[in-house]
Amino acid sequence: MTSSVVPGLPEPGRCLVMGVVNVTPDSFSDGGDWFDADKAVRHGLDLVAEGADVVDVGGESTRPGAQRVSRAEELRRVVPVITALAEAGVPVSVDTMRAEVAEAAVEAGAKLVNDVSGGLADPAMTRLVAQARVPYVVMHWRGHSTDMNERAVYGDVVAEVREELLRRVDAVLAEGVDPSMIVLDPGLGFAKNAEHDWALLAHMDALVDLGFPVLFGASRKRFVGRALAAPDGTPRPVRERDDATVAITALAAAAGAWCIRVHRVRPNADAVRMAAAIAAHTTGAWAS
Repeated sequence: MTSSVVPGLPEPGRCLVMGVVNVTPDSFSDGGDWFDADKAVRHGLDLVAEGADVVDVGGESTRPGAQRVSRAEELRRVVPVITALAEAGVPVSVDTMRAEVAEAAVEAGAKLVNDVSGGLADPAMTRLVAQARVPYVVMHWRGHSTDMNERAVYGDVVAEVREELLRRVDAVLAEGVDPSMIVLDPGLGFAKNAEHDWALLAHMDALVDLGFPVLFGASRKRFVGRALAAPDGTPRPVRERDDATVAITALAAAAGAWCIRVHRVRPNADAVRMAAAIAAHTTGAWAS
């Protein structure tokens, strides 16, 4: 089990659960469900009631093929939601690639910046995070949603993702970000095909061993749907992938993940608690 502690965020002694609030009309799993700010806030509060430790608010879809929204529109979507959740005492992260959006989110009460580009989409992001002194999720990324599938070319995906993440860590540290504030994310589904995603999950220890807290986001993703495909090859519908996500959550928690990012919180929160309970009782168990 993980013992990682990230300043300013909950420390429950187990893998954290991050619940997703997509304030978007076009996200792959729930686009439009929480596009209204009031609905998004209520959903965030519901996720906390179900066991979320952190609520991740995003205003720009990063599904394959998605087009970028304007800075002004992204701000319009996320700032009211983050403000309301933070005022309610919810630990909030902002899912954004823009430094200006991250800055406004932190001012509104966000405790963490979750940047799927790892600072590559906006060079000002790492300087902003360093100045704000907030935890920063550095995800493995090779390009925007419009062309990321074309960049899914690897010899050894685990080794290359490790190497590219460490290069981003060096760049982030060079901008003054405190190493205790860095969280890594292998970017499942981002510039990766299903075989790449499974290889990274099969070797989670190679990522955890880098020495930084690691966030995994497998919830409802394409590789899960394809693994559960019908006999004719049709992938399992997006909203019917939650049970399989729970299985991945349990394995990630047992492998030492710092946090898992999910759409349905309650069953995944149960899974990390069960993983923690098993870990607390395994010392010497197999020798008896």
